[in-house]
Amino acid sequence: MNPRVKSVKAESNFVLLLEFSNGEKKRFDVSPYIGKGVFAPLSDESFFRKVKVFLGSIQWPNGADLCPDTLYLDSMPV
Repeated sequence: MNPRVKSVKAESNFVLLLEFSNGEKKRFDVSPYIGKGVFAPLSDESFFRKVKVFLGSIQWPNGADLCPDTLYLDSMPV
C-alpha cells in the first residue's frame, strides 16, 4: 500500500504540492485532466485552488478526486 496524502497545496500551472504520510513531498501535474468530465471546473484557477485532503487523497468541492496511488506513483519528488 502506498502512502496517503497528508497535505495538499495548489500551485500555478495546475500543479499540486503533496505531502504524503511517509514524509515525502512531491508535485503532481493535474493539467492532463483539466477540461475533461468531472475535472472541467478545474480549468478555473480559483476553483482549482479549493482542493482539500479527503480520506487520504484529495478532492475538490464538486466531488472530483484522484486515487491516492495515482498521486503517489505519478508525481515527481521535490
